[in-house]
Amino acid sequence: MTKQKINGEELVELTKAALEDVKAQDIQVIDVRDKHSLTDYMIIATGTSNRQINAMLEKVREAVKAKGAQPLGEEGKGDSDWVLLDLNDVIVHMMTAAARQFYDLERLWLGAEQSRAGDGKHHSPENVHEYSDKLRDRE
Repeated sequence: MTKQKINGEELVELTKAALEDVKAQDIQVIDVRDKHSLTDYMIIATGTSNRQINAMLEKVREAVKAKGAQPLGEEGKGDSDWVLLDLNDVIVHMMTAAARQFYDLERLWLGAEQSRAGDGKHHSPENVHEYSDKLRDRE
């Protein structure tokens, strides 16, 4: 039995469900199809600890493999505050809250189409980051 290739939108939904299953916080999907040629979507999610981030990685990896998708690579496993999982059409960033605020990938991709899973209060435009405030104070 041959497994069919899973498309980007299906990977996004599968990944979001896997992240929600292990209680990832502030899951954000950024559509970068018009901004970037290497991938279609970026998913950013926050974990409360390195242990939870590793659980998030395992859960997503298992979920996509079960549907026939093969991850292309992983970066930052172990004690890292930022783990990346490359699923080709989708790149998943799993980070601690401190790393997420510091690197602020959402700001980097400002202007890309965004959608939120869950309430997304932590990284909403109404809730300006402390790091962003410091940058503005320097200007």
